[in-house]
Amino acid sequence: MTLARKSLTIGIASALAVAGLGAVWAEGDTKGGGSAVPIDASGSFEVSGVEVDVKGKDADSSRYGGWRLAQRKGWEMLSRKLTGKSSTMSDSALDSMVTGIVVEQEQIGPTRYIARLSVLFDRSKAGSILGVSVAVNQSPPMLIVPLMYSGGSGLVFERETAWAKAWNRFKSGGSTLDYVRVQGNGPDSMLLNAGQTLRRGRNWWRSVLDQYGAADVLIAEVQLRREYPGGPIIGMFSATHGPDRQKIGSFALRVDSGDSLDALMDAGVQRLDKAYREALALGQLNTDRLLATRPPGAKVEEKPTDEATDEATPTPEATAAATGNGVNIQFDTPNVGSVNAGEAALRGIPGVRSAITSSLALGGISVMRVTYDGAIPGLRAQLEARGWSVQEGAGVLRIRRPGGSGGAPQQPIPAPTATATAAPNGG
Repeated sequence: MTLARKSLTIGIASALAVAGLGAVWAEGDTKGGGSAVPIDASGSFEVSGVEVDVKGKDADSSRYGGWRLAQRKGWEMLSRKLTGKSSTMSDSALDSMVTGIVVEQEQIGPTRYIARLSVLFDRSKAGSILGVSVAVNQSPPMLIVPLMYSGGSGLVFERETAWAKAWNRFKSGGSTLDYVRVQGNGPDSMLLNAGQTLRRGRNWWRSVLDQYGAADVLIAEVQLRREYPGGPIIGMFSATHGPDRQKIGSFALRVDSGDSLDALMDAGVQRLDKAYREALALGQLNTDRLLATRPPGAKVEEKPTDEATDEATPTPEATAAATGNGVNIQFDTPNVGSVNAGEAALRGIPGVRSAITSSLALGGISVMRVTYDGAIPGLRAQLEARGWSVQEGAGVLRIRRPGGSGGAPQQPIPAPTATATAAPNGG
């Protein structure tokens, strides 16, 4: 996002560094399908629609005062939402809990600041102060494929899209769905594109899911209809599940200006996540039996020979011990240090021959390929004995440190946008 005054950006960033407020940065343009928006798996409490109107001696001080006021109002709104009553805290205490401030819309004058903001609060700290539970029981890992149709063509990761960026911005930590989100780099555009979403073969999907450490696939689709360039946009959203594209729900949203595309996409992501959460609660997101079942290996029949050999035939157990079993480990990687720490932790387990990160997503969930001398349940038992929380899927283990947030990645500021509204019937 380009702020109205570049000098103000530097001044506010310096002020935030001193005050401890969460600074949010703009993303740059990228070439190809890779998204410049980091994947947000922080799960912070978000309070949106906080309106402020502050006057000051100059533009910098009025904007800084507006963000201070937004923290206080946001905390009151959050406490009222979670506990039913409002509470107040000092600015210093709020500084330690606020992980970011997102600008929804703002007007900056020489001595006045008017804006609508979203305030992000650290989930564990805010939950402990308000006395509410922050634990979330999540589904098995689900690969999310953001499919967007615009101008008659479908795109996933062939090039960067507003729909893929919206899913990366989405704070999924508070959702009951364990989304596996892809950055869109490297081979992602070949494995996950608009044409591949039409394939139904379980063997192919099983190979793709193993690559990303997921147990199932969710395809989130949006079709954009523009009345004229820069004018109103209608988004037709639909949520589907599995290789057969089982329909979960659909709806339409509308914005009055092309500048509000990001708001339309963000609102669509929120609604689709709600649809998926409701489907999970109703038991509609069960993994396809054929997708979870792996075909047996080919049997090789050996012809008996008259001459006995001196060398003993290796048993299947000995062969497995010699080669090791490969398993994908899905783990949180908020920063580079967590990647090295995760690999080192796995290499320290007896029986682990190698542990190499095969799919890296800093700020999100990465996948590590581990070679282990033994069965997967044995590896799971050793991980749990070392304090890891483990979920087991088809050839995949999802590991977490209980209670560890891993640090929240910084969030990019979206361009000032208008709030998306539901499209009228028949529109």
